[in-house]
Amino acid sequence: MARIVIVGLGPGDPARVTTGTLDLILRTPRRFIRTSRHPSSHVVLDAPGGADSFDHLYDAADTFDEVYTAITEQLVNEARTHGEILYAVPGSPLVLERTVRNLLERDDVDTHIEPAISFLDDAWRALGVDPVERGVRLIDGHDFAAASAGYSGPMLVAHTHANWVLSDVKLSIDNVDNSPVAILHHLGLPDERVVHTIWSDIDRVVDADHLTCLWVPGLGSSAGHELVRFHQLARTLREQCPWDKEQTHRSLVTYLLEETYEVVDAINSLREGEPDSDDELVEELGDLLYQIEFHAVIAEQEGRFSMADVAQRVHDKLVRRHPHVFGDANVSGTSEVLKNWEQLKAEEKPHRTGMFDGVVEAAPSLSFALKVQQRAARAGFDWPNVDGALDKVAEEAREVAAVQHGDPEATFTEIGDLFFAVVNVARHLDIDPESALRGAVQKFRRRVEHVEKAARAQGTSIDAMSLEELDGLWVSAKQSD
Repeated sequence: MARIVIVGLGPGDPARVTTGTLDLILRTPRRFIRTSRHPSSHVVLDAPGGADSFDHLYDAADTFDEVYTAITEQLVNEARTHGEILYAVPGSPLVLERTVRNLLERDDVDTHIEPAISFLDDAWRALGVDPVERGVRLIDGHDFAAASAGYSGPMLVAHTHANWVLSDVKLSIDNVDNSPVAILHHLGLPDERVVHTIWSDIDRVVDADHLTCLWVPGLGSSAGHELVRFHQLARTLREQCPWDKEQTHRSLVTYLLEETYEVVDAINSLREGEPDSDDELVEELGDLLYQIEFHAVIAEQEGRFSMADVAQRVHDKLVRRHPHVFGDANVSGTSEVLKNWEQLKAEEKPHRTGMFDGVVEAAPSLSFALKVQQRAARAGFDWPNVDGALDKVAEEAREVAAVQHGDPEATFTEIGDLFFAVVNVARHLDIDPESALRGAVQKFRRRVEHVEKAARAQGTSIDAMSLEELDGLWVSAKQSD
């Protein structure tokens, strides 16, 4: 049977590579190394005949699982071809090495593992910790939230090879920002660092690489298991579902809008004192959250940003814009909160110098009109009270009447002016025009449905009734509201 000899290159210092490992490297002419990005990799690469690394697979594959599967298959094929090969991995082959675990599960190849020193030995030395006495749990940083769910005891988190991994770890747990932790960096090497910090800063104190891990002596709460499962689901669908694979940020815009409107419908359907009415809102909020996750996963695959970046950005922005909550600012009420918000927003975006910079043009037209009017009003371009706005509505209505049988283009323009004037009235009365119109549409719908039902009760239909008969049913419908 084909044979694979697996050796470990220790935690980093070449002096930690065992003599048994060195002997096997020299005795096995066909060699492979998982990655050359390790301080002791030259022990294999410089041996007579050298070694092939799998670094290229990390650049070509979308996920680590794909990399590990590809490495496993290639090693098995090479072992069949050459009879016996050597496979070298960083640290110890028996500590957090998924390719080794994959090989051990195969029954078509014989594996021999040479014991090696792992990064754990240097970690316990640097921390002065006995892992058995402390009951330390070893966790892979990529699976942190799921693996640590429900557990708040001491943990050593490995595979925190980049700051985005540390960000994901940090954001998976709430309410532990000030918990003490330590970043272990380049253990056993001349530039070894043990940086004691707090949970909220774990992704900011070092430039993490493949020789970085995280020590957590204990936490007040455990990771948000459900959110992590949801995030992993979004990744899986993106990787395996043909439809999900084809989507882009732009192709998802329609679905994002649809899900947003469905959330609004669910909110409008809430009934005071009836918890069962929450079910639809829970479902629709989940659908909307999936859209956000979907966009984040697409960006993550493209190497642009991740869900952790999205969460961190909005978290930090909200903290900055609430100095009356997280700082020493004092406010007298809501109006001052909003004023401070706009001032802080302007300071964050100094490039926005125009009156209407930042107004979202893709918003529904009523909301777009309201935002534009609000910006103009802040600059002093406004009616002193609602009377002027009401007069403007009457004026625009007269202009519509004047052109309605003439130029269609002019009628189109005047109708737009009339809508704009009505929005102005709503703004002066502190009424959201979008909500007001939505309420009017829903009221009209209810009344028409009442009329339709009443017509059927009389053995007829709306289209068969006279205007006088419909008006009578309409009055009845109004009274039933």
